[in-house]
Amino acid sequence: MIAKTEADFTGLQAIGRICGSIRDELVRSTKPGITTKELDEMAGVLFEKASAQSAPKSVYDFPGYTCISVNEEVAHGIPSERIIEEGDLVNIDVSASKEGYFADTGISFVVGQGEQVLQKLCAVAKEAFDTGLKLATPGAKKSVLGKAVQDVAKQHSFTVIKNLTGHGIGRSIHESPNHIFNFEARWDDEVLKDGMVIAFEPFISTMEEEVLQADDGWTYFTDKSYVAQYEHTIILTKEGPIVTTL
Repeated sequence: MIAKTEADFTGLQAIGRICGSIRDELVRSTKPGITTKELDEMAGVLFEKASAQSAPKSVYDFPGYTCISVNEEVAHGIPSERIIEEGDLVNIDVSASKEGYFADTGISFVVGQGEQVLQKLCAVAKEAFDTGLKLATPGAKKSVLGKAVQDVAKQHSFTVIKNLTGHGIGRSIHESPNHIFNFEARWDDEVLKDGMVIAFEPFISTMEEEVLQADDGWTYFTDKSYVAQYEHTIILTKEGPIVTTL
């Protein structure tokens, strides 16, 4: 989507705030002993209060209001009776729509006192996002974002996941540009435009560079790696990027 009108900016920022507040509430509520289903049901109540619709449920008929992934699960984890434990690496991904506008945000974090490498992994995912965000300007080539993510990962002896990407968003959950890679992909190198709305989401990995899909048809996982994601919805403007989901 290209945001052009005041209504566009207002609508995008409104749903961004909703998604960001629900994400933060679920993070605060993630304690040892709670199940991912209990967290998801909490999100359902919050969506209803905000008069917003879960994007994965409404658009894709996903079996949950949010995607909650734990440890070996990287993305699109289905909420279940799985119990969160001390030291788990958890990813909470919240996407929704309201009045025709969409937002998408996600964060990986360690529950309680986890392994130092997992804490570092989450910090590096945020660092990769922050580094790419500084380069997210109209007129820049899309590959600069991927190069920034990959460079940050390499600096910390991590890798990036290459088959999970960011994407355009705005009037639907997934729009053009179809891919915003986490590595330098000059063969897919369109120019970023003023008003373009994107979900920028670095995936940083301890070792592997690709994820596999589970038999449930939704969950992406790795065999030998841990992976952290950090995602926000952004409106690109000549005055600087607007992060709607803070």
